[in-house]
Amino acid sequence: MPDGSGPAGPTLDSFTARRLLLVGTGAISVTFLPYWIKWLGLVLPDVECRVVVTRSAERFVTREALSAVGSRPALLDAWPDEPRTTALHVEWAQWAEAVAVYPATVNFISRFATGMGDTPAMLALQCTEATIGIAPSLPPGAIGNPVLARHLEEIQERPGVCVAPPEPGRSGTTGRNDAYVPPDLPTLLALMERTPGRSA
Repeated sequence: MPDGSGPAGPTLDSFTARRLLLVGTGAISVTFLPYWIKWLGLVLPDVECRVVVTRSAERFVTREALSAVGSRPALLDAWPDEPRTTALHVEWAQWAEAVAVYPATVNFISRFATGMGDTPAMLALQCTEATIGIAPSLPPGAIGNPVLARHLEEIQERPGVCVAPPEPGRSGTTGRNDAYVPPDLPTLLALMERTPGRSA
């Protein structure tokens, strides 16, 4: 993986949003999230990034690691146990100018497509006016699933939402190139830059 500091590193022409909510879900490619958070800090220093991870993502990457490379603590996508005077999903939905789900599992895609709001991040995505970018990470066989294909089509029909086409990649289980992995984060951000938000 390139280090993002030289000519070989990934590039992004422009990204106008200044508040990015970055959501990581439980695909193994979430292990690259610390790298991309560090890249964001180097390449887009004016962008304030809040990182949220699902419980399943914590099987592959810790919030401690994500917090160490970011500018603020990474948060868990779960309803807090302690009482609050404000609602997390409202805070996130109204704060974000852009939301990137990187990577997005089949489970996350299906819940988002059907309008679920069972976690703070999922409900924030259903309510925000911000541009949303989804980067699917699909296990072997999922690319041909007609239900998943329909969900992806429905997501792309939503105003202000874009889906970065996944690329063939190596499955850690089969050892073959029969999985589909997300493109690099700059590709998703560039696609989001060309996608107006719901309020546009």
